[in-house]
Amino acid sequence: MAVITIIGSGMMGSALAFPARENGHEVRLVGTHLDKDIISACKKTDTHPKFDRPFPAGVKYYYLEEVDEAIIGCDFVICGVSSFGVEWFAENILPRIPESTPVLSVTKGLFDLPDGGFMTYPDYWKTEAKKRGRVLNINAIGGPCTSYELVAHDHSCVTFCGDDPKTLEFLRACMKTEYYHISLSTDVLGIETAVALKNGYALGVALSIGANRKAFGDETLHYNSQAGLFGQGVKEMRELLKMIAGSDATLPVGAGDLYVTVYGGRTRLVGILLGEGLSIDEALNKLKGVTLESLVIAKRVNAALLRRYSQETLAEKFPLLAHVAKLISGEKAPIPWDQFITDTL
Repeated sequence: MAVITIIGSGMMGSALAFPARENGHEVRLVGTHLDKDIISACKKTDTHPKFDRPFPAGVKYYYLEEVDEAIIGCDFVICGVSSFGVEWFAENILPRIPESTPVLSVTKGLFDLPDGGFMTYPDYWKTEAKKRGRVLNINAIGGPCTSYELVAHDHSCVTFCGDDPKTLEFLRACMKTEYYHISLSTDVLGIETAVALKNGYALGVALSIGANRKAFGDETLHYNSQAGLFGQGVKEMRELLKMIAGSDATLPVGAGDLYVTVYGGRTRLVGILLGEGLSIDEALNKLKGVTLESLVIAKRVNAALLRRYSQETLAEKFPLLAHVAKLISGEKAPIPWDQFITDTL
């Protein structure tokens, strides 16, 4: 039996308590400074406020003030914070984790760099740890998996990525179940880039849902336009993966994640509202309290690419990404369908 400590009791971090505990491991779920009410509810009911079923019996709950107690003796730490908590995790949690204890992160995203490049969150955390003279074994989870469907035991296929194959094998052995299927990869940059890029493109695909709702009503389904934008998104993701990671081998992981994000999640909501014609401010006002990491990722990717290309070249090479960036910067514009045409004569 392993001891697994999860830092961050948001939906995805908490969902991983299910396969971990069902495998017979000791699971310690720790709330961040934002999660006090969640942990209080879990202590009282053994159920996360956003889930419709209780945790497996035996999960232990900790407030942030008890984090040191929760980390002592654990075999690995799962980072369950959102992309808005990446710096907080580096400053407040990483210094508490022994160098011998692996970290497995569910946080998806990229930092844009001044030279037009990108840095993954695992690399950022390693860099921050190195500044303190420490070397940490940081791994990450990528792939199509929503928290509520993982809790429901829907079959989910993900990829654990990291530098050390033996660590990845250990993490998989602890977490795999009959419904949680885990592939392994040492291509951290490729996996992390693929699953980060899908955020902005999922928003882009959802634009067509909103546009069609406005034109035809809520009950009318239009898949041609969604498929068109999905195909354009995958095309642009492939080119970005070649540029950033040097290969498009991890495209299936990103495409799968794109699919599940289009059909469920918060990114879908803001994309629909923008597609209906709302401005980004109007959409965010309507979705008060909803964490939207997709906006952060789209802005960072666009900012990095603008350090490489002019606005005109960017719009030509990555028209859907450029359109999403335009919308989230406050502009209103129709979907640029003609810019997606490709001739291969």
